[in-house]
Amino acid sequence: MSSRSTRTARTKAGALLASAAALLSAGLLYPAPAMAAGTASSGHPPAHATAAVLDLDGTGGTPVLHGEDRAYDTASIVKVDILAALLLRAQDAGRQLTAQEKGRAEPMIRRSDNAAANALWRQIGRAPGLAAANKRLGLTSTTGGPGGKWGLTRTTASDQIRLLRAVFRTGGTVRAGSGGLDARSRAYVRTLMGQVVPEQSWGVSAAGPEDAGRALKNGWLERNTTGLWDVNSVGRVTVKGHRYLVAVLSDGSASMGDGVSLVERTARAAVS
Repeated sequence: MSSRSTRTARTKAGALLASAAALLSAGLLYPAPAMAAGTASSGHPPAHATAAVLDLDGTGGTPVLHGEDRAYDTASIVKVDILAALLLRAQDAGRQLTAQEKGRAEPMIRRSDNAAANALWRQIGRAPGLAAANKRLGLTSTTGGPGGKWGLTRTTASDQIRLLRAVFRTGGTVRAGSGGLDARSRAYVRTLMGQVVPEQSWGVSAAGPEDAGRALKNGWLERNTTGLWDVNSVGRVTVKGHRYLVAVLSDGSASMGDGVSLVERTARAAVS
């Protein structure tokens, strides 16, 4: 392995440990039971992943699916959806986000801040508010998590492509109380997704070259009932001049590192 590859591997390993430690300290993770690395725990099926890819510069407008398009827990990828719902509320009121709202939205996306997500989840009206926004954005298979548990929202890879399309599309007419995100709102979400902190830049970005611009949001959650991990990644990557919207959802990994590897392998295979 080259010195550059070694440094990259060490950086990613350190980032994953830091991310897991941050969630553990926030009380959102639970210690995993002892198990062999890279395997599912006894009595559980192997990890599973589904990818959906849409070539924005291609001739077709239908995403290509890889795997069964079933529902998965969102974990923190739902934060893009929460922000979209917040922006729709502001659009309907004929205003921009307040300083307080931006002070929560930006860390929620850039470094996946959970306290900020908690506050904005309440502000949008929790699951019913998310459902109202998703109806306008064209999502059909996403169900908000119960109570304050936004990370247990359920979604499909196809629905995540619909959400990404609502963020990365151009044109369209928007009126207060109807329609999707306006140009200002779309640009705001894209900007934040392009500023995700380096230690959280894994995931669908693996499908493109290292020096290509990326815009993404990742999610990771250890289920306390099984000790297994949900690991997801959604965003836009550029490969050989084509812009792709990519959503990879997974569950059942024995560790966060295993889940990240599964997501990245799946993203590379889906885009190639």
